[in-house]
Amino acid sequence: MAFGLAWGIFALFAAYPEALERMFGPPSGSHPLFILAVYSPAIATFAIVLVVGGVGGLGRYLSRLLLWRCSLGWAAFLILGIPLIYAFGSAVKGNLFPVSVPFDSLGAALGAMLFMLFLGPMEEFGWRGLMLPLLQRRMAPIWAGLVLGIIWGVWHLPAFFLSGTPQSAWSFTPFFIGSVSVSIIVTPLFNASRGSILLPALYHFQLNNPLWPDAQPYDTLFFAAAALGVVWIHRRTMFTREGAATEVIPLNG
Repeated sequence: MAFGLAWGIFALFAAYPEALERMFGPPSGSHPLFILAVYSPAIATFAIVLVVGGVGGLGRYLSRLLLWRCSLGWAAFLILGIPLIYAFGSAVKGNLFPVSVPFDSLGAALGAMLFMLFLGPMEEFGWRGLMLPLLQRRMAPIWAGLVLGIIWGVWHLPAFFLSGTPQSAWSFTPFFIGSVSVSIIVTPLFNASRGSILLPALYHFQLNNPLWPDAQPYDTLFFAAAALGVVWIHRRTMFTREGAATEVIPLNG
């Protein structure tokens, strides 16, 4: 469902670019159809949860947004680690200094951050909200995170061929490797938080935070290194299904 909706929208852009531009404006990261494509994993998940669990089941599913506890190490990674990865990647790219402020005012910066908070993180209702716990019913977290990362990366592929989208200025291969890496990184955080949707959503927001410098494609190197470090640190839990979060709709909300 997520692929059908998202890729179907991009197919419409390819088949009827002029008509869609007349109706909705040129393609961009804030284009209404682009936003609808980004929301497709959440839309698919809400439909499935409603069919399986009804309105009550959806409420219990959404209660996983209230799971916020994590270790100080994970909190530090979310708050400081991710921006440091972008800073390191930007330094390698050679555009970290002189530092340029991407916004004219505090209001513009807050507005951009608010927009991004309700864009990419919405995907997590599908990826970590539904797909990861289902995968972990059949495989160890390391493999579940790897499989999800591959699917997640491929799902973005059409955006690289549509001018005006953020991905159109990037190379797909480093983005794909980065998607797999960040999927592996967030998996033990997801399990340690007993299946939180909130923390992966905040993690996703930090990945897209408009305040961080442009580090493509070199940030991929540091995310891959971080993934290896995370797997090593959590090696006792990453290679066994024992303790993995597998619940989609909690029995008690």
